[in-house]
Amino acid sequence: NAFELSPIDLFAQRRQRTDNIDSNVSMPEQSDVELKVQVVPVVGEIPSNPTPYNNQLMQVTTGHKDEFIPTLNPSDAAMFALRVENNGMAPAFVKGDYLVVSPEVWTRSGDIASVEYGNDTVIKAIMQVTYTEDFIVLESVNHKQPPIALVRGKDHFRIIGRVASRLQKFITTP
Repeated sequence: NAFELSPIDLFAQRRQRTDNIDSNVSMPEQSDVELKVQVVPVVGEIPSNPTPYNNQLMQVTTGHKDEFIPTLNPSDAAMFALRVENNGMAPAFVKGDYLVVSPEVWTRSGDIASVEYGNDTVIKAIMQVTYTEDFIVLESVNHKQPPIALVRGKDHFRIIGRVASRLQKFITTP
């Protein structure tokens, strides 16, 4: 009361800005970021030996002729996009998703990859791979199946490629 001020005026700081902040934001004319776009063939099954030719052959034989999706900054000419045909891998991957698989990218423990395994009957699938000292453990991506333990050096096992990215198909309603 003595200063004829309200308590809020004592604690509120109302300073004008002294820094020279420009309110107009502009993008730089040049950037150090290089973006490279490559189209990747869509396939309905995992090719055993991914190459540009084999991927195109698999694309035609699985009913995806002339279907491609774009990828940014690819480093692998043998990349392919596996179209998920059903909800067997849900909730991780659902029908209509595209899994971009890169054969040249190293697969570490815990990664999801396209694999080939089995001694009598060879199976190709998308699995989560875990490496241990004596075993290679394969788990389904939805964790609804029991894990498969393969003995290193005894059981047939091969990484075809690591799942590098996923493109989701979003459903639009009219």
